[in-house]
Amino acid sequence: MATFCIANIVSFAASEIVRPGEVEWPGKLPRIEKFHIFMAGQDGYANFRIPGLVVTPKGTVLAFCDARKAAKHIDWATIEIYMRRSTTGGKTWEPRKRIVYVGMHEEHGYKFERNRVAVEQGLGEEGQRPITNQMPVVDKVTGDIHLFHCVEQARCFLMTSKDDGLTWSPPKEVTDVFEAFKKEYPWRVLATGPGHGIQLENGRLVIPVWLSRGGGYMGHRPSVTSVIYSDDHGKTWHAGEIAAREEDPLLNPNETIALQLADCRVMLNIRNESAEHRRGITFSADGATGWTKPVYDKTLKEPVCMASILRVSTEKTHGKSRIIFANPDNDRDGVKRANGHGLFRKNLSIKLSYDEGKTWPINKVLEPGPSGYSDLAILDDGTILCLYEDGLGKSGSFFPSKYLTLARFNLEWLTDRADTLDP
Repeated sequence: MATFCIANIVSFAASEIVRPGEVEWPGKLPRIEKFHIFMAGQDGYANFRIPGLVVTPKGTVLAFCDARKAAKHIDWATIEIYMRRSTTGGKTWEPRKRIVYVGMHEEHGYKFERNRVAVEQGLGEEGQRPITNQMPVVDKVTGDIHLFHCVEQARCFLMTSKDDGLTWSPPKEVTDVFEAFKKEYPWRVLATGPGHGIQLENGRLVIPVWLSRGGGYMGHRPSVTSVIYSDDHGKTWHAGEIAAREEDPLLNPNETIALQLADCRVMLNIRNESAEHRRGITFSADGATGWTKPVYDKTLKEPVCMASILRVSTEKTHGKSRIIFANPDNDRDGVKRANGHGLFRKNLSIKLSYDEGKTWPINKVLEPGPSGYSDLAILDDGTILCLYEDGLGKSGSFFPSKYLTLARFNLEWLTDRADTLDP
């Protein structure tokens, strides 16, 4: 009987350029590699969190993250945005690059005051500036990469790259788009994503967002979710309808991911703090309005953590619908938790659906230890990429995580060779 060897998982210490070697993967054999592309303590940052991952039409991989100066008041202390760029499908990486920094907006004439939510709750300190929730979206028609980010969790800005992430336009404020939500919801805290936005078949760009009235832990509760969207390749943006409210039935819906289904509907997959500890889902015919009442996906566990979702193929392109989903696949561990209480973030797993997200028959552990936020992307050759928070920080707690790790793997690894994908 023939024996097949699964490639070993190899972790590489973070460095300016990670070089895994020149050994070619045998076609159709299960394969996986891992690279630590950001590591806590680099460049004077306590840690790097909140991954965003996209592949451009030219095949360039762009990995984004929050670079956090301090571990205390983690969402409200000084945070800047970093990026790494790969033109080799994630096998080698260019040096880390800070692309949004404290003082940058002031250089372009913007002025800021601290968010009153932070002041009232004693979150962060005077002189600190949180620049958070970086969220990229690729326009496959124009090739532009649009990058959203939020300042003081009160204002939203947009930057655009027309050269595969080499350079970026000055930040342009788009907070007025969010002001439209105040007609229905009196938010005091705003956030995009995190993760990546999507482009629909008709060209519409869709960015999931969440809004809070600024109470509760970290000023993030209660909360609702929605989207902003563009029909002119990012020139103008508009507010969608609220998709999930404070309790209907999800409790405090917040960080949300989006996917277009084969029937052209858009599905939002929603983090929430309900005692059921299951992901919420809702659907819209156009990705902006008419959202259905959210329901729980009983298969997808919710440890109160950001997740990621990605289409791998359709019946039209590759004979099968394939959608993958990643999050810490961790349940109650025998401990009952009240509403709003998270579970330990570990056991990051990749699930595969062949029926447009109705069921998830394949589940493969990517990282059994401490692991948190993730984002997914795919290369033209079918290689799947997952950028995720990995490991324990110096305190022995998950916060801050030690690495942002990029995993490269194929469908054969995910399915133990039961399924294969031709490029």
